[in-house]
Amino acid sequence: MEDVRDSTLKGCCSKNILTILGFFFIGTLIAMITIGLTQNKPLIENLKYGIVLDAGSSHTSLYIYAWSGEKENDTGVVTQVDECTVQGPGISKYIYRINELKTYLTECMNKASSVIPLSKHEETPVYLGATAGMRLLRNENPQLADLVMTEVSNSLNSYPFNFQGARIITGNEEGAFGWITINYLLGKFTQKMVWFPYYEEGQDIYGALDLGGASTQITFVPSGYINESTSDILYFLLYGKEYNVYSHSFLCYGKDQALLKKLAKDIKQVEIQGTGNFTSCQRSINELFNTSYCPYSHCAFNGIFMPQIKGNFGAFSGFYYVMEFLNITSASSLKNVINKVEAFCSTPWKEIKENYSHVKEKYLSEYCFSGTYILSLLLTGYHFPDTSWSSIHFMGKIYESNVGWTLGYMLNLTNLIPAEKIPSAPLSYSTYVFLMVFFSLILLAVIITAVLLFHKPEYFCKDMA
Repeated sequence: MEDVRDSTLKGCCSKNILTILGFFFIGTLIAMITIGLTQNKPLIENLKYGIVLDAGSSHTSLYIYAWSGEKENDTGVVTQVDECTVQGPGISKYIYRINELKTYLTECMNKASSVIPLSKHEETPVYLGATAGMRLLRNENPQLADLVMTEVSNSLNSYPFNFQGARIITGNEEGAFGWITINYLLGKFTQKMVWFPYYEEGQDIYGALDLGGASTQITFVPSGYINESTSDILYFLLYGKEYNVYSHSFLCYGKDQALLKKLAKDIKQVEIQGTGNFTSCQRSINELFNTSYCPYSHCAFNGIFMPQIKGNFGAFSGFYYVMEFLNITSASSLKNVINKVEAFCSTPWKEIKENYSHVKEKYLSEYCFSGTYILSLLLTGYHFPDTSWSSIHFMGKIYESNVGWTLGYMLNLTNLIPAEKIPSAPLSYSTYVFLMVFFSLILLAVIITAVLLFHKPEYFCKDMA
């Protein structure tokens, strides 16, 4: 009878302990699940948006950018969300049809309205920067230029965004903002570029080469202190680091204006017939660059100060589009590039039209000149050595972001936008890890105790009689 009584008591004891252990187990699981769900719930998205319009000499493009409310060393991490090309020529061509500017931007601005969440419209800044086309118009007729800019501003101000202004940016700014774009997308300013992990901070900063229709820009960080023509030196503070950058814009040396200069120089009759001779064409184009006079220690052309070039350069806009068409963006040597341009220029016009029937004749007829002009500009105008061709990298997009001045403009402007506090997880990472480990150990202890109780109940109920 005593054995039966002991067995009954031990059985009751085991059930009681198992019940307690069960409560511990379930309670611990609930605690772990609650902490996990709370800690890892999706945070409220805190994206900020910005719109930049590039009003160029030949067309206008709209770019939509987004960045987190939190900033890194006072500079936002900005990415391109979408883009839109405005139908029609550049705004400088509307001087005799000003009224059309009221609806000129409608299609692209409506697209921006659909891409950006409605709740963000009122706080989304909109900027328009006009480049060389409007700089030329302002030089020729300031009143007409003001009228165009006023009409564009009125149009943008009618949309439900936070319009911040439209202005004609300087050539130096255009070049410098393009320089910012290239180095940002290549991860040169910060290591925390998760989509481009192979570059480390401290690597050589790239220079920038921009070619538009009306102007061309060269921008790079010079070696040493510059005390000549300091008007071409710009200062930037990006990601906590200071940069002194040389940037100069050559107005009327974009590919369209250069062609007009070339035709005006050569014109002897009403019609000019091309010969398809690359060598003679290049010789004639080289005459556009006066390199015989330099009042400084070193010049580009036309007596304009420029430090000696160094390092790698990213070439974009017209540089990229022309070289892409000629299929020489990745040519390994200058000789290969010259051979390709020469072969294209010497191809009969009838054959060219047949091979490129999808390209408008107006543009097709200019590629021989444009390719030759780019070579002359880089080699004669900017004095790139023949052996340094591999240091010039032709770029159209980098990780879905267009290479141009607008992203750099947006990045620079984010220094003026106050950082917001990002919604954070309720627990710090270290606290979260500690609690999960702690409760895991409790679960492990409960399981071990239950196993021992099942196999050796006398260890827990030995005092019961």
